[in-house]
Amino acid sequence: MNFKAFFNYLSYLQYPLMLIATYFAFSPYLSGWEHLKQHPEVIFESLNQVLIFMGLGTSFSSLQDTTKTQNNFSKKVWENPTKGKITLLIMCIMILTFLTTGLIGYFKAGDSVLKDLSVGIIVLSLGLLGFLKTAIEMFEYHRKDKVIIS
Repeated sequence: MNFKAFFNYLSYLQYPLMLIATYFAFSPYLSGWEHLKQHPEVIFESLNQVLIFMGLGTSFSSLQDTTKTQNNFSKKVWENPTKGKITLLIMCIMILTFLTTGLIGYFKAGDSVLKDLSVGIIVLSLGLLGFLKTAIEMFEYHRKDKVIIS
């Protein structure tokens, strides 16, 4: 059994997880505006579910094959050393911001809906951390200024 191929196929679970996140993003609005006016906490609960499923989907996307790019845009980014470094820097700042915000919110929010939302932010940042590892591998593999010797 080829474990690399197995994990590459497993990475396709990111798509249904992102679809579930999309469902939770729109689900509060499907019950009507009057229901939202009476129960505004539904938006935060749904947003927490969105963040959790986005984090899970991003985690599964880190299992993809790093020797291939998905489209021409990502190929242009990872082949260019400057664009690749800027992208990795932006990802690092974003992850650090999300993780810090989530941890501060988790420990400062008490028993409120913001504590639950902080859990979703933490899950998303951990999923992005795995994706950062994949992005680093793609950058190392595809960049034009570095020759890989096998």
